[in-house]
Amino acid sequence: MTTSTELEKIEEFVKDFITESKDLFLVEVKTAPGNKITVLLDGDKGVTIDNCTVINKALYKFIEENEVFGNSNFSLEVSSFGVDRPLQLLRQYKKNIGRTVEVLLNDGTKSEGVLTDVNEDEIKIEQKTGKGNKMTKQTTTILFNQIKHTTVLITF
Repeated sequence: MTTSTELEKIEEFVKDFITESKDLFLVEVKTAPGNKITVLLDGDKGVTIDNCTVINKALYKFIEENEVFGNSNFSLEVSSFGVDRPLQLLRQYKKNIGRTVEVLLNDGTKSEGVLTDVNEDEIKIEQKTGKGNKMTKQTTTILFNQIKHTTVLITF
């Protein structure tokens, strides 16, 4: 079982390792039984396979050399956050301004629209109703404390 101290060491290493790359940021470090570590990264301009590979190698070496799990086995996966996952950080919301999002509110209702603005307290989405000459646009403001989760919708 992974302890919070082990998680903190891993998070700190990754944050320090990517500081020079102003584009990348750590979203989450997750663990599963058997010391399975998953590191999720995001970037203002995306995350490449090369980014993941370099960080994976460096982190693997750090975990082994510092015996983060003692002599126990562990597995490590470093990957990009992925568009199918709910947004978690303010920086992710800002990165996705201009994209269509679906917001699930705490009360179970959903709102869909184009993310137009984000600040520390709220997001704004523009919603369109009707078609052609009868189409109207409405901006809806949603407080973060009302949001259960927000996902980016892929449109073609």
